[in-house]
Amino acid sequence: MKSLFAVVLAAALAALGAVTAVAQTAPSVEKMNAYVGCINRLSERAYSSRERYFSWAKKNGPTGKERIIYGTYTIYDTADCRKNVDKANGLEPHDAALEAAASAYADAVGKLEPLLKEADDYYTQENYKDDKMAKGKALHPRLVAAWDAFATADKALRANVEAINDKRALEKLAQIEQSEGRKARYHVEAMMIQAKRVLRAETADKPDLAAITAALNDYEAAVSAAEPFASGSGPDKIGSMFVSNAKSYLTTAEQLMRRIRDKVPYSSGDRMMLSNAGSGWMVEGSPPRLMRDYNQLIDAYNRGARI
Repeated sequence: MKSLFAVVLAAALAALGAVTAVAQTAPSVEKMNAYVGCINRLSERAYSSRERYFSWAKKNGPTGKERIIYGTYTIYDTADCRKNVDKANGLEPHDAALEAAASAYADAVGKLEPLLKEADDYYTQENYKDDKMAKGKALHPRLVAAWDAFATADKALRANVEAINDKRALEKLAQIEQSEGRKARYHVEAMMIQAKRVLRAETADKPDLAAITAALNDYEAAVSAAEPFASGSGPDKIGSMFVSNAKSYLTTAEQLMRRIRDKVPYSSGDRMMLSNAGSGWMVEGSPPRLMRDYNQLIDAYNRGARI
């Protein structure tokens, strides 16, 4: 199951994360997949709508004098998310914090959906040319409040989901080591755990260089330990494509670390690409590039690490 989601914790610059759903084998897993399903379907688009809006509108809102007016994006229908969350919250075993976070997420994204549709209609039809941006100015504080509420709810749900997934990942790694030893499958799982740790350290609201360096060192060691298995064969072989993605992610993570460590500013061209939705990944040593490479690593993992 492909299971990626992008999440932005700041108004202008993407700081993205990814979560992997697990197979439906027990009610608790069914609960998790319902929550992850909401995130994977709705979060990236919700944050992209805000990024799109603020790529042309100033922090205090539109004036009607902008040279280019892009409007915003809509998001997918949120009704299934609401239905799935309500169903999942009724399943055993119960987790009050997780269920509350899921309900808050469904509420926030459900309120965002019609507001984005209203804004999209207004800007797509260029009605701001008729009312001197009056409605655009009125919509601005409502949009900001809805995006802020969504970001808070999204962050809380993601934290709950990731805490559970982190625990399961460590338990799985321990089981693999016990049953198989430190062979190919062990090194793949260990690498993915360390890759996520790097992502979190480098995209934190306030990146800590010591934490980033420690995470990078551990991830590099995990990649080095896995690399010899790329030249093997049989069940202990790790695919060269997977290893290549892992090394590309390492390179980008090191570039971003150096930018943070050395306080290297972005050029005017870099800032332009970072401000445009979908273009930030082209800037070397940037959070969007890091997330692009991380998502490619997740894709390679989900396709099978032997490829």
